[in-house]
Amino acid sequence: MVDVSGHLGMALLWLAPAWFIVDCRRTAVAFVLVGTPFGMLPDVDLVLPRLVPTVKHHGVFHTVLVVTLLAAAIGPLVGTLLERIDGETDWLSTETVRHSARFGFLAVWISGLAHLSADVLSAPDIADSIEPFWPIYPHSLGIDLVWYNDPLVNWGLLAAGVLVNVGLYLSTGDRSRSE
Repeated sequence: MVDVSGHLGMALLWLAPAWFIVDCRRTAVAFVLVGTPFGMLPDVDLVLPRLVPTVKHHGVFHTVLVVTLLAAAIGPLVGTLLERIDGETDWLSTETVRHSARFGFLAVWISGLAHLSADVLSAPDIADSIEPFWPIYPHSLGIDLVWYNDPLVNWGLLAAGVLVNVGLYLSTGDRSRSE
C-alpha cells in the first residue's frame, strides 16, 4: 500500500483516460475532480473498526467485489448530486447529465480500483497484503515493488497524476459546442 498522496495520484492516473472518452472538456474536469477523492474509498476499513470491531484493514473492503458494490451504491448518488449542481452551473454535457448515474458509478469505481492497484504494487510492510479478487481467487496478491513510506513513490505518483491531467487538459481543445 502507498500513503494518501500515492493513492490520490494513482486515482488521477486511472481517471486520465476520461480526457479521450467524454464529449466535453469541462465534463472531463468534473469526472477527474469528482473521482479523485474516491481513490481512498477502500481505506474506509481504517475507520469502520470503531463501529464494527471485526473489520480489518486490507480485508474485504480491499476487493474488487466490495469496491464495485460501493460504487453501485454511492456512484448514482454522486451522479445525481452532480446533475442537480449542473442545473445551476451548466458544466456537464447534455449526454453526461442524461447518464449521470453511470458517470458517478464510473468515477467512484475507477478510483476505487486504482486504490487496489496501488496496494498490490506495494510491499506488505505495515499492513497485510490484499486479496483483491476474493472470493473468486482467495489468495493475497502483491508485487512488492514500492515501500509504503517512500516519499519519492508517493509524491511522484501524485505529481505524475496532476501533470498528466493538466497536460491532457491543455492539449485537448474544445470538442463540444456545449462548452
